[in-house]
Amino acid sequence: MSQTLEEIAQQLHAADKKVQLIYAFNGTGKTRLSRTLKDLIAHKTEDGQESELSREKILYYNAFTEDLFYWNNDLQGDGDAKLVIQPNTFTEWILTEQGQEPNITRNFQRYANDKLTPTFNQEYTVQTKDELGQDKEIVIKANSEVTFSVEAGGDEETGNFKISKGEESNFIWSIFFTLLEEVVSVLSIAEVGDRPTDQFNVLQYVFVDDPVSSLDENHLIELAVNLANLIKAAPQQLKFVVTTHSPLFYNVLHNELDLRKQGKKEGCYLLERMEDGTFNLNVKYGDANKSFSYHLHLKKVLEEAIAGNAVERYHFTLLRNLYEKTAGFLGYARWSDLLDTVDGSKDAYVRAINTFTHSALSNEQVRDPSPAEKNTVKLLLDNLVNNYAYWQQDEQNG
Repeated sequence: MSQTLEEIAQQLHAADKKVQLIYAFNGTGKTRLSRTLKDLIAHKTEDGQESELSREKILYYNAFTEDLFYWNNDLQGDGDAKLVIQPNTFTEWILTEQGQEPNITRNFQRYANDKLTPTFNQEYTVQTKDELGQDKEIVIKANSEVTFSVEAGGDEETGNFKISKGEESNFIWSIFFTLLEEVVSVLSIAEVGDRPTDQFNVLQYVFVDDPVSSLDENHLIELAVNLANLIKAAPQQLKFVVTTHSPLFYNVLHNELDLRKQGKKEGCYLLERMEDGTFNLNVKYGDANKSFSYHLHLKKVLEEAIAGNAVERYHFTLLRNLYEKTAGFLGYARWSDLLDTVDGSKDAYVRAINTFTHSALSNEQVRDPSPAEKNTVKLLLDNLVNNYAYWQQDEQNG
């Protein structure tokens, strides 16, 4: 039975579980779900404003978190590119009040180059007058800008430069993760009066939406393990909702948090968006491979898009993912080896898939697939179904 995002948010809230893990494709509605859950928990006052107390009930990491950061490239002044942090309580506490820059750097370098170093503008001086009218200087601590450099050996550095989008995402996640470490540390102090701050006392939920889009497999696994350890260390007061489009990230969290069917109530889900704009939150047991047969789910999504003449750019990514999983399962060295059974030019098929899956092809980013390219999706999916028998076996065993 399909649901609205509001109904799904209420379901997650009512479950009252320490951790709930959700798999969904990009574009399904994971980020909107995080906002919907926030709106449910952070009740508004009569004038439509959130109360101070309500805003302290949930922390979330999603696309809106990254919107707190933007680049000042200083093209006219030919100065250093700086990552600017918009004023917000999220970074004010972790940077200015707690001085967590070293831990943020440590977490960031864990997922990036260990020589890539962020530098925070920690303080500046302003001229003012005291109550007697005498000139005086005031040192104000601030963390509104960050620059990045690479240690070149000894005390030498490369100079400041703009980091990649992937590194930027990792940096923002590192700030959020450092905040989570502090939150867990504070809330683990049983006596409320002994805590260094009271602003987390009513915190109920942490919503983490896909922090792994820019990571290779090794760092993705490391991040998943670190997050799982933090969740396990958190007091029962904190409830976690984690969403992802990565089956590997899902599987690592599932295993590290021991979210198996035995002895567990509902807590693992597959989120699907229906054609009418509603959603299904399907309960699943086991990891991505054993539970919702990820490869069969990809096949189903592609078949539905082909049947409805609704093939889009991202379906080529799903098709390539399917070829890669099939090649790995059957022991082929390259996914393109599976194209030997298709009539026509193998190189042309590879180019067709790469055109829509490689972000480096920026001139192709905005256009939609042509009718012939859409037909290629059907042709190559039929190739997998008709020439590689394990599909039928998996479906029969399902």
